[in-house]
Amino acid sequence: MTAIAILILAAGAARRMRGRDKLLEQINGRPLLAQICAAAISTGQEVHVTLPSPDHPRAEVLRDHCKDATPVYVPDAAEGMAASIRAGVGALSRDYDAVMIMPADMPELTAKDLMQVLARIRTSPDQILRATGADGTFGHPVVFPRRYFTALSQLTGDQGARAILKAAQHQGEVICPVPLPASHALTDLDTPEAWAAWRQAQKSTPAG
Repeated sequence: MTAIAILILAAGAARRMRGRDKLLEQINGRPLLAQICAAAISTGQEVHVTLPSPDHPRAEVLRDHCKDATPVYVPDAAEGMAASIRAGVGALSRDYDAVMIMPADMPELTAKDLMQVLARIRTSPDQILRATGADGTFGHPVVFPRRYFTALSQLTGDQGARAILKAAQHQGEVICPVPLPASHALTDLDTPEAWAAWRQAQKSTPAG
């Protein structure tokens, strides 16, 4: 059986929120970070979460809501997303065959979505997998097999793993799409305006 770690990136500065922390925004009565961690933990996989520091409010969310998640502190988080990926992948044991990487600011991702991606990993364990929206647009999460762990642990800058994905495609690798419902794989909220618009849209969407 393929051993898979889920790596949630939650060490960013959220500068575009103008003083608010998007990962502490409340959804269904709990912080977004707690919701995304709970979804990941419910899959039964090991969950690692990158955080700026042990005394950051996000670390308190993990302690209060997600005790089964393993925090990974990123002292150089100001560098950008690459620092989080480096630290997170570096913290994984040699037992893992793949890592599912996803940002923490995606309020529409559900446990069912993550299970759908995990199911695809087990049938395509040697491929890079990338979730898409219903329209086919690539989004998150992205799954990398172990052969990419070294490259992930050497990333620099704030472009995340885009360079690795581009290089893989250039070398003829097929990025395997995993379609998720609606815009679940695409919705990330980086500004107060985006949050306000998303909440308004949620209110106007019929239940069920």
